[in-house]
Amino acid sequence: MLGWALTFLIVALVAAVLGFGGIAGASASIAQILFFVFVLLFIVAMVARAVRGKPPL
Repeated sequence: MLGWALTFLIVALVAAVLGFGGIAGASASIAQILFFVFVLLFIVAMVARAVRGKPPL
């Protein structure tokens, strides 16, 4: 998931440099959404692991 967010971020940066504003904005939005989904899933996994009695990492 984090890999996809970084991919869309790179696409957004390249599109912005080349002057494609619409594509850059859309890619940046997708990257931001994927990043927050990744962080949310990471936190849920850490909490679930702690509830089961295992150390967080």
